[in-house]
Amino acid sequence: MSVSAARRAAFEVVRRVFEQDAYADRALRSATQSLDARERAFAQQLAYGTVQRVRTLDQAIETLGRRPVRKLDPPVLASLRLGAYQLGYLDVAPHAAANESVELVRAARLERAVPFTNAVMRRLAEGMRQLLEQLPEGPLKHSYPDWIYETWLRDFGKDGALDLMRAQNESPETVVRLVRGEIDGEPTDVPGAYRVARVDDQALADGRIWPQSRASQVAALAVGARERERVLDCCAAPGGKAAMLRGHVTAVDLNEARARELEENVRRLGAGDVTVVQADATMLPPELDGFDRALVDAPCSGLGVLAARPDLRWRARPLPELQLALLRAAAARVKPGGVVVYSVCTLNADENEAVVAASGLEPDATLADEWPQFRHPTQPEFLLTLPHVHHTSGFFIARLRVP
Repeated sequence: MSVSAARRAAFEVVRRVFEQDAYADRALRSATQSLDARERAFAQQLAYGTVQRVRTLDQAIETLGRRPVRKLDPPVLASLRLGAYQLGYLDVAPHAAANESVELVRAARLERAVPFTNAVMRRLAEGMRQLLEQLPEGPLKHSYPDWIYETWLRDFGKDGALDLMRAQNESPETVVRLVRGEIDGEPTDVPGAYRVARVDDQALADGRIWPQSRASQVAALAVGARERERVLDCCAAPGGKAAMLRGHVTAVDLNEARARELEENVRRLGAGDVTVVQADATMLPPELDGFDRALVDAPCSGLGVLAARPDLRWRARPLPELQLALLRAAAARVKPGGVVVYSVCTLNADENEAVVAASGLEPDATLADEWPQFRHPTQPEFLLTLPHVHHTSGFFIARLRVP
């Protein structure tokens, strides 16, 4: 029996993520180049679901397979994870999942492991669904690291933490910003943001649309940039927000490759008055000063975008010291009375409210009047989008006044 092209590609992605620390989206791109659209979609569903649910899958493999996952050969473990995911979460014929997991091991030239793989897949086929049903509500059942659950438990309570975990195990809505022209999509509560069935690759290549969640678009709109103003965009790559800003925009990114990508993207999107600077935003050249506004869309743990990035939950870490340094550096380059917008795509008070408090900058409470639907539930001077409430990525957004 031969292995389907989609399963073979998913197997490659899962191995690269867990054996080589590859990013899931990049691994998928290279593994699915030769597949048609239907096969590519199935490969993505398999690979992303397996990476996302790996903690729960490993629990099932160890419980039903009766062997610690750390003792398994990497190809055997990857094939069992893929098989367990299909049995537990997809409507796939059990024999198809089992047979192809065995064939993946055989194709990896591990003939000696074929009987073991076959036996474990049989046990998983019999007991997987029941095992999942019996797991207690919490990070093991929903496949998150304990620290993320504990952070959400502290910030949102038990119900909120569980709702967040469930919501970010579902596929996020597909939203694009319409740059120019027309679109086959549904308008949303964010001007210019459209919900679509899929991203039109040609429209993207032409610069007519840009894939960007509603919450991410709000972060750029919150800057309120106007024509003829000077605007600083720190950490600007890949460029979606920079291209939304009006005025004379200086877009900064530290990484050379990302700065090049940023330049290409803003050009394709027709954002004419954007100057790209490759620099450390905490140590900008002295001539970059006297801005009217700044956007600090800071690097973060990304706990608001886990639905779109299946491997991120396993590599995420909070970055409050860097975030505070970036916010202070941007504020120092803005004129007195000017505005700094601080945004992060995470749901963690240590990186959100605490960073703003440490900056000493005064929040502009009118922000929430402009976006009442996204008003922070406990600190109404800020915005907080929640995946389980607003069905978009999780963002914290603060608009701050420079004294």
